Amino acid sequence: MGFFDLEIGYIIIALFFLAITAYVTTRSFMPKVAFKRGMIIMTIVLGSFILFHYYFTMHRINRIARAFNTGQTILCESRGELKGAQVVIIKKSGGWSLKKGIFTNPKFVRDFHSARCALDLRQQL
Repeated sequence: MGFFDLEIGYIIIALFFLAITAYVTTRSFMPKVAFKRGMIIMTIVLGSFILFHYYFTMHRINRIARAFNTGQTILCESRGELKGAQVVIIKKSGGWSLKKGIFTNPKFVRDFHSARCALDLRQQL
């Protein structure tokens, strides 16, 4: 998964906040330097948040991939069916495969992105 695939939602939210900052800092009651300072500060802060989120998401994806390849159990949330189990247990021995961060299984209806999954903590106890 690329940077924009994972972060496009947050980038759109950041652009919205930058638009609000631009609107507020160009009002007549604001100092003349408010626009420049406000846009620079907001760009740095929002950009930092997005980069930190991307870093931690990629770290989690890599950790999930290593765990899956060593045969550990992965848990993914299933929102397709709200009745019964809402967690899908993913194991290599269950026929699951991992390609480009996506868990697939020919016996299962939908795929799961590894960024939205977690390690089964019960096996680490």
